[in-house]
Amino acid sequence: MAKVSVNGTHLEAQMGALLSSVILPHHALEMPCAGYGRCGKCRVVAHGALSALSDAEREHLSPQDISRGVRLACCARVEGDCTVTLEGAAASQIRLAGEMPDFVHDPIFSVCGAAVDIGTTTLASCLYGPDGTLLAQASAPNPQAGWGADVISRIEAALHGSGDALAASVRAGVRALVLEMAASAHISAEAVDALVITGNTAMLYLLTQTDPDCLSHAPFAASRLFGETLAAGELGLPCLHAHVYLPRCMSAFVGADITTALLASGICSKPDTRMLVDIGTNGEIALWHRGQLSCCSTAAGPAFEGAGLSMGMAGKTGAVDHVRVQDGALQAHVIGGGAPKGICGSGVIDSLACLLELEQLDETGLLEQDPAPVAPPVCLTQKDVRMVQLAKSAICAGLRTLLRVEGLCGADAAELAVAGGFGSYLDVNSAGRIGLLPEELVPRVRVLGNAALSGAAMLLLNRGFIPHSEALAAGARTVDLSTSAEFMNAYTEGMFF
Repeated sequence: MAKVSVNGTHLEAQMGALLSSVILPHHALEMPCAGYGRCGKCRVVAHGALSALSDAEREHLSPQDISRGVRLACCARVEGDCTVTLEGAAASQIRLAGEMPDFVHDPIFSVCGAAVDIGTTTLASCLYGPDGTLLAQASAPNPQAGWGADVISRIEAALHGSGDALAASVRAGVRALVLEMAASAHISAEAVDALVITGNTAMLYLLTQTDPDCLSHAPFAASRLFGETLAAGELGLPCLHAHVYLPRCMSAFVGADITTALLASGICSKPDTRMLVDIGTNGEIALWHRGQLSCCSTAAGPAFEGAGLSMGMAGKTGAVDHVRVQDGALQAHVIGGGAPKGICGSGVIDSLACLLELEQLDETGLLEQDPAPVAPPVCLTQKDVRMVQLAKSAICAGLRTLLRVEGLCGADAAELAVAGGFGSYLDVNSAGRIGLLPEELVPRVRVLGNAALSGAAMLLLNRGFIPHSEALAAGARTVDLSTSAEFMNAYTEGMFF
């Protein structure tokens, strides 16, 4: 056994163990590529008895990085005693606020209740008193990120023996949020007597240690759609006597987060045609038309979360989050106001829209200059552009396909409700300019914020919404895009800027 010190915590590790496997049980670690050495994000500073630099490390690390001991945790192996430093990661901008209509309170709790949204990238939560008073909020990155940035990577990890670790990881994350909110509200965590935990179908499977095999292959028929109440103790939460309601999912890839987002949006109570989209690693889309709810899911990939891009990062200090054209040049806004370190999803969308305006990017996605400087040293490469093309085309094609299945076009929709953290910071005009959203829908966009969390709070605060939401989810029709000729046609069309 070797002794490994990680940020001052002394651990023991098997000889030959990857640094990532030593670090992950104790600390958060960004590994969007699930540890295959492709993204270069799991950078640590390490000294001591370690394996020689791998080819992946030589590709991703500069001579200056190497000289100061930077390693990729998914590549470097322990060969003896060593010291590892995780360089400080700034807190991400995690959207907690969201629209919520007025309603009568009839809570499912007696003392305090918590609503939690388990997103693929982030965790968000709110704590309420019985009169509906917001007592506290808390958020954190989803600690499952060490098994990959997307749900497919995590499902594969669970099927290869990491299911227990994935469940323990996210349960610890939720537990920490509950404890943080309780401390902030000056109450005991035991006072929390009910929780509503929403999330996409895969996140709820991994939370509850449900075998996700059915989510990994065709016909992608979920064996469990939830709409269930569990004891908090089953999920390792500190409020042992509380009950936890997991809202109903619609299908394998349209989850409870869309059920609760729809509840918060109120679009299904309207007489006209309306749409909702949650833009993220998985683009989940819903259409309400003549009393029928149709939905679909399209794999956009992690580009909108900043993962997978050459200088992509989460929306935190140092990230370029907005870009505009001023005097014929790009002007970037950096979160925190300091030197730019990378670029997050909203910054990428703005950058591409601006490059199109300056004619430095053509309609096929070809950059005039590769890489294209945004806010030096931050730049976008041709490969980055291609990743965003694939992602934005998938979202736009999903929206157009749902409309076309009903014989509709964008002009027929009275509203497009945009939910989720990424959508909250997105410049919708930039999104329309690059073809992420159909341009005809841009004037009809209503940004909801974290609608999934708001909807979960509504279930917490009025028990009557629970049967209503379950009926809504059960009656939804799922459109399979993988077999849709309409989707393939729209996807191909959507590749152009």
